[in-house]
Amino acid sequence: MMASTFQENCISVINGAPSWAVFFLFDLLDNFLCIVFRFLDQVMEEKLESCQCNNPQETSGYEFLSDHQHLSETLYRRRNIFRQAGFLRFARKLPEITKKIGIATFLRNFLFPDKMKKVPREVANRWSDCGCKNCVSWTSTDQLNVIVKQPSVSSDLSMSNKLVENVIFIHGFLASSSYWTNTVFKYLPDTTEKTNYRFFAVDLLGFGDSPKPRDCRYSLQEHVEMIEKSVILPNNLTSFHVVAHSMGCIVAVALAAKFSGSVKSVALVAPPYFGDKEGASCDALDVIAEKKLWPPTSFFSAMMAWYEHIARGVCFVVCRHHRTWEKIIKIITWRSKLPMAITELTKHTHQSSWHSMHNVLCGGAKFTDKHLESLINSGVKISVVQGNKDAVVPIDCLWNMKAKFPAIEVEVIAGTDHSSVIMSRIEVFVTNLVKLWASSGKKQN
Repeated sequence: MMASTFQENCISVINGAPSWAVFFLFDLLDNFLCIVFRFLDQVMEEKLESCQCNNPQETSGYEFLSDHQHLSETLYRRRNIFRQAGFLRFARKLPEITKKIGIATFLRNFLFPDKMKKVPREVANRWSDCGCKNCVSWTSTDQLNVIVKQPSVSSDLSMSNKLVENVIFIHGFLASSSYWTNTVFKYLPDTTEKTNYRFFAVDLLGFGDSPKPRDCRYSLQEHVEMIEKSVILPNNLTSFHVVAHSMGCIVAVALAAKFSGSVKSVALVAPPYFGDKEGASCDALDVIAEKKLWPPTSFFSAMMAWYEHIARGVCFVVCRHHRTWEKIIKIITWRSKLPMAITELTKHTHQSSWHSMHNVLCGGAKFTDKHLESLINSGVKISVVQGNKDAVVPIDCLWNMKAKFPAIEVEVIAGTDHSSVIMSRIEVFVTNLVKLWASSGKKQN
């Protein structure tokens, strides 16, 4: 008991004054990097893409943004001492200053003389993102990467007479379809006595091997529309189940609500839930990415969620140079092949991760109540499971959801966290899923 109290006191001290000092410096660093990246974008791309440092009232597209309910206010309302004090006035004037001096054009001609002779064309990746063959392979398609598991072709006539159940699996933040295909898919039954199953694991827009367009806001609406375009319409799914983890739960609920007449059940694992109230998006950011130094996962989340340009710098160092890091890790660990969890972690761009974090995890919070209410009114079964040691999504999210919607079935798994709630009990998890699918109301396929 005393050891536990001592540990809590240490964490409290670390997250006190030292935490304030570190994030004060981060406020300054993020503003400095804003100026640096603005200048480098001019030199490297001759095109200045706007960031979210400015107040939207001061940007030319504010009229559009103010009416665009699918963009999160956290993009512009992140607290920053130096931004609020007006330290970014120079950054706003930088493009005009460099254009008058001509320094950006001079450096571009000096550094890339051959490039200047070519006809300018739009490239898939920004200079700060990786442009290797694997990372831009998505340019040949406009649909999400979807992994399908279904019964093999058989001459057994009894199989053709069975009911076909379709299930869509949606991963969480900074993950991909491999979160399901390398784990849960290995235990899923292709067929049972009465049912054949078709399982679809998608790479969300901006993650894994799916498209990562530069001009996309990665809003909740865009994520849902891409799943519809890549899974539901091509496969003519007139009825289906949905299973999702973490951030994917927000997308899953929105998808199910859009197709409430077709969806049979929704299984959510560790869903971020903050209710439909004023400031829900900002509350979500404060909870999911609370500014504190300990534990390290919380510190990393805060750094990547609150600081746009620091996050871009991290993506530049880690994601753009992922092949170098992978070689180093292979040498250190003496492995010829790295776990999929490591290689998939860098399969995103700063644009896709930053906007998905804010427009889905935070901005999606204000739509969740409406979507859940629509599903419950349609008689859709909703099951939620979460670990009692989840340090990413507070367990209070589950209880708040249950209090608001008593019809939702909830289960708390003792001794498990955000990931082990599935990974430490995959067989049990799959068994419960099959039971949920079997007990769901029958809708014509």
